[in-house]
Amino acid sequence: MNINLSNIKKAVKYLNKNECIGIPTETVYGLAANAYSDKATDKIFKLKKRPRKNPLIVHYYNLKDLKNDCKIDNQFLSLYSKFCPGPITFVLELKEKSKISNNVTNNKSTIAVRFPKHKVTRKLLKNLNFPLAAPSANISKSISAVCKTDVIEEFGNKIKFVLDGGKSKEGLESTIVSLVGNQKILRLGSLDRSKIEKYLIKKKTNKKKNIVMPGQGRIHYSPGLPIRLNIKRPKKFEAFLLISKRIKSNKNFFYLSKNKNLKEVAKNLYKTLRKVKKKGFKQISIERIPNRGIGEAINDRLLRAAVKK
Repeated sequence: MNINLSNIKKAVKYLNKNECIGIPTETVYGLAANAYSDKATDKIFKLKKRPRKNPLIVHYYNLKDLKNDCKIDNQFLSLYSKFCPGPITFVLELKEKSKISNNVTNNKSTIAVRFPKHKVTRKLLKNLNFPLAAPSANISKSISAVCKTDVIEEFGNKIKFVLDGGKSKEGLESTIVSLVGNQKILRLGSLDRSKIEKYLIKKKTNKKKNIVMPGQGRIHYSPGLPIRLNIKRPKKFEAFLLISKRIKSNKNFFYLSKNKNLKEVAKNLYKTLRKVKKKGFKQISIERIPNRGIGEAINDRLLRAAVKK
């Protein structure tokens, strides 16, 4: 992808003025602002209608920048060298002299950080003097945005600018791993569970940390429509989301994949949920998705999306 330097400069200008903008990442689009600024991060919560107790993920360009804010050790460096930049977020101990706004961490001593792989956002981060707090670019509890159009649909002219980076490659939010206390996966993403867990160390500790992380509300990732899961035969009025092609087609059928490719299912999930809603369907049914590999993360998102209010 060619990087539009004029758009990068425009994004830098808005961020330096403590504005919020939309940015692309390989996972989903983010609603980004200066992570060191109380004023800027306060706007994120207001725009998203996000509960203040729900912390924000902070995006960094490299390790040099991270060292100003976080305590890091060899275990983290091992994981970093294996998976970064990429779709993984780490919960780390915050340094006492960090400039990170208390809004970002909800006044906690831990912080969620990641190093996005998307070339456009990496170029942006390289041109900033601060990291970016950037939760998913959507109203709280609703479907995450995976392209520029989605962000505009969510916020309209309430944000000044959306940096275009095409469609997100992964389509699901990042995997979150806690390296504080007992190391464990807190949220599944596009990375396979088994590839991460072999690098984690189970520490014997009596030190309990109350770690609150993004994307774990009881209702989340919702299109605002009733969803039925593990369905073989949909009702006539439902949109039916499938992961493999049917011999007999139907105008109510929407294919997340044609041959049970779970990577494709993840990439197409949120976009398809938005499409179904735009077409005026009042209910959605989804065929069973294998609970293996990235299928675990997909099912996690769908279970939260299907919770009745």
